[in-house]
Amino acid sequence: MPTSSIPTLTELFLAVRRGQVPPPATIDPALVPRDVAGACAVQDAVGGFLGPIGGWKVGADGPQAEPGAAPIHTATMFTTGATVPPDLCRHLGVEGEIGYRFAHALPARPEGYTRAEVLAAIGTIHPVIEIIDTRFEEPGSQHRLLHMADQQSHGALIVGLGQPAWERVNPAEERVVLTVDDRTVADHVGGNAAGDPLRLLVWLANHASQRGLGMAAGCLVTTGSATGTVFVGHGTDVKASFPSIGQVTAHLA
Repeated sequence: MPTSSIPTLTELFLAVRRGQVPPPATIDPALVPRDVAGACAVQDAVGGFLGPIGGWKVGADGPQAEPGAAPIHTATMFTTGATVPPDLCRHLGVEGEIGYRFAHALPARPEGYTRAEVLAAIGTIHPVIEIIDTRFEEPGSQHRLLHMADQQSHGALIVGLGQPAWERVNPAEERVVLTVDDRTVADHVGGNAAGDPLRLLVWLANHASQRGLGMAAGCLVTTGSATGTVFVGHGTDVKASFPSIGQVTAHLA
């Protein structure tokens, strides 16, 4: 994507966030980022208008697949039991996820972070609900790099209480139950396509460092859907439960 296209795509995303009508299904091919670096440049440009970074989302399509990531800003982060405002998200794709909060900062630096350094910085593990949204007309309707540029289709993040004994939890063997208005819509063991989420955390620490952002102490990283995405309407109550971690709830006003 030419550098001159970054402001255009940034302005498009910000306009939709301010309430303007999303762009049509057919997007000018010139706006599609040429690569991941171009998509991240748009994330950073939009992020300059969204306020402080409070976390990240990271995921991968398979255990060996290259991950993708996007910063999450404090304006879209909530604690369990919160009501998500009705005008925050146009689409409400609910996902139950596992998150990790870092007790120690991993600032940007020239040398890479080792797995041992990243794991030593983790403080707590959390049950998380992510709301998938898009600044386009429909979720999943565009080139993957356009959705990556659009904050990896992030809408909101609801974070449950943390547990310090995070090493005792094996995400691949952890059961997750997702309910919508007290109706179970997902109930299975594991479910994260990326496999080991700790691999994602190590990758993310180095990705954030290379972008010059790093990760601050208190940063919450959510590691991808363990339930699949369930689209719901406004006025819905949602809950994700993990036996070893706890539960997280939200009302989507």
